[in-house]
Amino acid sequence: MTVSIHNQDGPFWLEPDSDPAHFPDPGYALEEPNGLLALGGDLSPARLLNAYRQGIFPWYSEGEPILWWSPDPRMVLLPEQLKVSRSLHKTLRKGEFRVTLDSSFSQVIAACSESRTSKDGTQSGTWITDEMMQAYITLHRIGFAHSVEVWHNDELVGGLYGVSMGRVFYGESMFSRQSDASKVGFVHLVYQLKAWGFALIDCQVHTDHLASLGARDIPRDDFLHLLDNHCDPFEIHQGTWQLDASISVGLLRD
Repeated sequence: MTVSIHNQDGPFWLEPDSDPAHFPDPGYALEEPNGLLALGGDLSPARLLNAYRQGIFPWYSEGEPILWWSPDPRMVLLPEQLKVSRSLHKTLRKGEFRVTLDSSFSQVIAACSESRTSKDGTQSGTWITDEMMQAYITLHRIGFAHSVEVWHNDELVGGLYGVSMGRVFYGESMFSRQSDASKVGFVHLVYQLKAWGFALIDCQVHTDHLASLGARDIPRDDFLHLLDNHCDPFEIHQGTWQLDASISVGLLRD
């Protein structure tokens, strides 16, 4: 096996055949661009899951090497701190959208890949490459990646996907083809995660959209401490997810 990581005054380089559990300490991440830690490696399930466990995620564009990030601060949402605006409450009570979990993962990630909005909220070309799509579809097949689908008259109009380990959900991307569709899906997900005893939703980087829903920035060290407490990959909820019927009913009445 080749040397797993090396660095020459810049981001670390991961050899493709290196130990998938071996990442540099997030404390070595660059300040500019914020959080860039390493390049290279691969998107195997073992490497991806080890990255998430250590507070690291991939984010890169077509034609670039795989880039691994651990920004400081980190945007997170504690499920009990979800904020639902008056207008969103009104949308939820109308019951015009139907929400499901894990029923159309490939459709959701494909729709997210068509979005022109990057993780930091700016407009750009998609960062969800074919390689990324296939990697997360594989994670979904083995029970670690999950999707939320929002339907209107049997048409997929919004959704999101992410990775679950222990009592942590790592949000990756969302899309919306109708006003409030992705927010409706996110609210249902948060209520379901809270019912299952999840402690943390990782939102990765700051966006005004997520801040309006109650997410906030915390120091990276605090985020990593939360992972130490809550991210046991063998704890609970691996497999196909299904939304509790009581969640939707409760939101209609709330």
